[in-house]
Amino acid sequence: MNIRNIDLNLLVYLNVLIEERSVSKAANKVSLTQPAMSNALSRLRLLFDDPLLVRTAQGMTPTDKALKLKPEIVIFLSMAEQITQPDKDFSPEHSQITFRIMTNDYVEATLLAPFIISILKKAPQINFDILTPGDINLQDMEKGLIDLAINRFTFLPKSFHQSRIWSDNFCCLTHKDNHYNNQTDFDTYLSSEHIWINRSGWGSESAVTNKSGSHKLGWVDEALWQFDKTRNIRVFTRHYMLTQLLLEQSNLIATIPRRQAMLYKENSNLVSLKVPFQIVPIEIKMIWSPLLHHSKAHQWLRRSLAEFSKTIKDR
Repeated sequence: MNIRNIDLNLLVYLNVLIEERSVSKAANKVSLTQPAMSNALSRLRLLFDDPLLVRTAQGMTPTDKALKLKPEIVIFLSMAEQITQPDKDFSPEHSQITFRIMTNDYVEATLLAPFIISILKKAPQINFDILTPGDINLQDMEKGLIDLAINRFTFLPKSFHQSRIWSDNFCCLTHKDNHYNNQTDFDTYLSSEHIWINRSGWGSESAVTNKSGSHKLGWVDEALWQFDKTRNIRVFTRHYMLTQLLLEQSNLIATIPRRQAMLYKENSNLVSLKVPFQIVPIEIKMIWSPLLHHSKAHQWLRRSLAEFSKTIKDR
C-alpha cells in the first residue's frame, strides 16, 4: 500500500465512525454530508479489505479489524496534530485552563488536595474539575476529554501514556481501645471486625461472588487468600474518607494505605498499627491520552504533579 495514494482524511473519518457507530452522527461531527461519509466508508472498506462497521441489532458495530486499528489511528492523528499545531509556551501564572482529573478519594485527599492548594494562589486562572472512577470510561480518556486518571489500575490500553506516582504500604488503623492495639498478631486480626475499602480503575464495578461475599476482592483480601483465610468484614465501602467516622466505633479495623492513615495522625482516638501479614504495596500511576501528550499545559501539569508527589511522606 503506497501512502501517497491514500487520502489521510479517511483515517479521521474512520476514527469518528468507530466512536459514533453511526454514519449520520459521524458526518455531523466532521461537517460532512451523509452521502459523503457513506462514500468515505466505502473507500475505507476497499482500503482495508474489511467491512469495518457492520449493521447489527445494536446499530453499526465495529469489526475486530476496526477495533485493532483504532488505537493506532489515535496515535497517528495525535502525531499529525502535533506537527500542524504551533508550539506555544505555557505560563501557569497567566494561562486560563481547567484540568479534569479522575481519581478516588484516597489520592484526592493525600495528593490532589494539597497540590491544588499549592497552585490556586500562584495560578489564579487555573481551575480543577475532579471526577470519580464511576464518572468516566476508557473512551473518555482516549478522546482526551479527561486530562489525567490517577489511581491503581489492573490493566491499561497500550496507547495510553503512564507515569508512576508512588508505592504505598498498608497499615491497620483502628480505635485506641480496640483489642488489636494490645495484640497485633494474625489470629487477633482475623477474629476482629473489619472495614473493606477498595476502588481502582474506572467505570462502575459489578459485584462478583467470592469467599468474602458478593463483592470484588481488594488488595487485602487477595493477600489473605494466599493463606486461605478471609476477614470478618462488617462494612463495605468505596470511600476512604468514611474510615475515620466508622473507626470512632472501637470494634472496627481498617487496613489502608499508610499515606491515608497519615491524614488522621492528629486524631488522638486512632492508632496506626502493623499488618500481621505481607500485602503487595499499592502502586499509584497517572495515565493520559496520546492526544494530550504533547500539550504544553498538560506537560506542565504532569511535571508539577510528579514533583509535588515526592513531598508527600508515607510515614
